[in-house]
Formats: sequence, structure tokens, C-alpha cells
Amino acid sequence: MLKEEFRTHTSYSGKQRFLTFPLFVFLLSFASGLTIDKMLETISLDRLATFAHLSAFLYGLSVGAFGLMGREYLERRHGTSNYLVAMPYLLPISFRTTFLGIYLRDAMFYVLLLLMPGTLGILAAAPFMGFHLGSIGLFFVAVLLTFMIGMSISFFASVIYIRNVKAFIAFTAAFALLIIGYGIFGYPSLEFILPSLGFQMDVRPFAVNLSEASMYAAASAAVASVFAILAYYLVQVRINISSKSHADLLPKYYDRVSMFRGLNRSLLSKEFLDLRRSGIIAKMFFSFILPLLFLSFTTWYVNYGLSIPVGFNAVFYAAMVGFIGVMMYSWLNNVDLAEYYSLLPVTVPQLIRIRISVFLFLTMGISAFFVVAISILNGETNLLWLALIVMFVTSLYMVVMTAYLTGLKTNTFLFDTSVLSKFSILAFLPNVCLTILSFSLQSNWSVALTGIALVLGSLIAATFILFRGIEGKWARTSFSV
Repeated sequence: MLKEEFRTHTSYSGKQRFLTFPLFVFLLSFASGLTIDKMLETISLDRLATFAHLSAFLYGLSVGAFGLMGREYLERRHGTSNYLVAMPYLLPISFRTTFLGIYLRDAMFYVLLLLMPGTLGILAAAPFMGFHLGSIGLFFVAVLLTFMIGMSISFFASVIYIRNVKAFIAFTAAFALLIIGYGIFGYPSLEFILPSLGFQMDVRPFAVNLSEASMYAAASAAVASVFAILAYYLVQVRINISSKSHADLLPKYYDRVSMFRGLNRSLLSKEFLDLRRSGIIAKMFFSFILPLLFLSFTTWYVNYGLSIPVGFNAVFYAAMVGFIGVMMYSWLNNVDLAEYYSLLPVTVPQLIRIRISVFLFLTMGISAFFVVAISILNGETNLLWLALIVMFVTSLYMVVMTAYLTGLKTNTFLFDTSVLSKFSILAFLPNVCLTILSFSLQSNWSVALTGIALVLGSLIAATFILFRGIEGKWARTSFSV
């Protein structure tokens, strides 16, 4: 399974480019280790550790959702090849064993791909910064436990989603209540929700309390194990690929997109029909809305929980919405295999442009609603007009930039270090500029507004250039793997 995962990632970007990804993580971690003194001037070490654990937890949640992908794995065969998850149909092995293998495979794969290089980067910085090697080792153990907790919870949630949607909603609502309870009332504690964080706070470099550290470590291992075991026993013994009949809805969608003409109108209506047929809309919106809620919670936690008066306002949220929304484009490329388009008189650039249009149709309403709601809740309706402009421009820029760099294989190409580096620079620079300028709106309105106008003007120009460049970059690319 590890070889399968490795082959899947390297089939698009090549082995050398893919293997430079851990090196990229190592260098980033090394640079962070060398500059940690500067960061500690504004943020304490325990707060940095908390952010690291929350990030690892969220990453574990994103990795562990493979329980939802069972049917997709079975459907997405490549010619005569198929994923190993389909082997129970051919070999004397159960689906439970297969999914347990996927759970262990992903745990090992992403630890080797991210957590291990990140830890080695801190180790490399240790001689220069005086880090204690024992502290780095304990930090790795604590973050690993956090990652496994997130992955096990996500594995469990995805399995019960397949079995019973109501049970899934009840489980996620109960978990959300824990988070909300901590955010509003400070109860239960974050260490109760995430015992691995409690372990971290009771070992070096923090005040050592071996008894409590042992208790938290045991609780962390128990939580991760219990959810993984429950998920193992709840995995459907056999995944049935059911066939569904649908009415001929294509003419109906075709009539609704009358603003398009010719082939683009047909493609757009087919894309919307595929979205409805696949039943993936709920997953897409969940993956879009959840980061927005997490962003709101994080900024609230920084402002009020950590008492750091950063000054997040509606313009800042609008910029973040634009950058987060790009995940929806990634989902659009996972609805179905694009290889089937090889049979139609369609080119890759045409389909990319259509999916950009679909992205805008799906996200603009939700993004605008979020920005309006944040403006009202923060009492910043005077900034609403500016926030909406920022949201629209950044959303359009991010999806066009991502489409230009990754085409129809967003998830895969973002593991290519050369593509990831370009993506990071093109996303990071305008994001930082807009964030800093949004913080300056209250202190120096005219200068901040002029700066934001310059940044947005640059993004509009870049969007136009990149959109025109899609044809040249992807014209000779085929739809096949």
C-alpha cells in the first residue's frame, strides 16, 4: 500500500520532484527553528506549541477521511489497474483488514513525508539555537499523538457517515459543542479535548510533571486507539456499487446557463450535472465551510483567548476567504476522472476554464454571505464594500493561479516541490500584504486603502495574464493519466 501511495503521487510529478517535498519541509522547519527567538518576542512558547498541535490535529483530520473514499477508490480504476482497496473482491482479504491497512499506510506515509522532515529541521537548528535534543524528541512524540488522534477521529467519523448520516451529524455536533464550550466558557479545557497537548505541557521544555505527563500520554494513545478500533469494526463489510437512474436533466441545466454559448454552454451544464450525479456537493461545502469556521475560531482565540490585540477586521476575513476558497477548485477536479473527456472534442484548457466558472458559481454566494455576516457581527459594516471587493478579487486570483499551476490535477501537483514553491510565493505575498494593510485601516485609512488598491490592481493584472496563459501551458496536455 505504501508503494501504491508513492506511485500515485509520483506518477504525475516524477520521483525526483516528489522526493524534494520532504526536503522543502525540512528547510522550512530549519528556517523556523533559526528564527524562533524572534517569534518568541511576540508569542510565548506554550502558545506556539498550541498552534503546532492544532495544526497537526487538523492535518490528521484531513488525512483520516479515507473512509469516505471507498466507493471512489473502487470506481477509479486506471485501465487494467485498480487500487488495492478493491482486492477483497478478488483475494481472500476483508474490507476491514484493507481499511486498517490504509489507516496504517497513511499514518506512516504522512509521518515520513511531513512530521519526520519537520522534526529533523528543528534538530538541524538545535546546535545553533541550543535546543535540548530530549525536548525535540518529546515534541515529536506529542505532535505524533495529536496527529494520530485527529486521524482516528476522522477515520471514525467518515465510517459512520457511510453507515448513518444522522449518527455522523450527532457525532460532529457533539465534537463541535466541545470546541464551542471551550471557546466561550473555557470548559472543557483544551488538554481534555486534546490530551496530547496536556502531555506536551508537562514535559520538557515546559515544567516537568511526570505523573500527569504519563496520564496524558496514556489518554492520548487510548483515544487514538479507541476511535481507530471502533472505525475498524464499523467499516462496511462489503461496499456495494449501486447504480442509480436519473432523469435526463442535461437540457434543464443547459437552459439555466444561457449566458454561455456553444461548447462552453454544453460543458458547463455537464459539469453541474456531474456535481449533482456524484452527490459530492455536501462534502465540498463541508470542506469549504469548516475552514471558515476554524479561521473564525482561531482569530477569536488569538484576540480574546490569548489576549493578543491583533485587530482582525472584515477586510482581513475577506482576504482569507478568497485564499481558502481554492480548496473548492481541488474538489471539482476530484468529482470524476477527466480521462473520459478524451472521447469528446474538448481540450484540457477548455475544461479548466469551465471549472473556474463552476468554482465562481459555487463559492461567490457563500463567501459573500460569510463576509457580510462577519462585518455585521464585528460591527464593521462601514468596511463591507471594501471587504466584498477584496473577497471577489482574491477568490478569482487564487482559483486562476491554482488552475494555471496545477491544471486538472491540483492535489497531485501540489506535492511537486517546484509547483508548491511557485504556489506558495504567489499565494503568500499578496496574502501577507493584504493582511498587514487590513490591520492598518484603523490607524492610517488613506495609506492602507491606497496599498490595498495597488495590491488588488496587481492581482487583477496577474489574473488576466495567468488566465490567458492557461491555453499555452495546458494545450498539449492529454486527459489521460
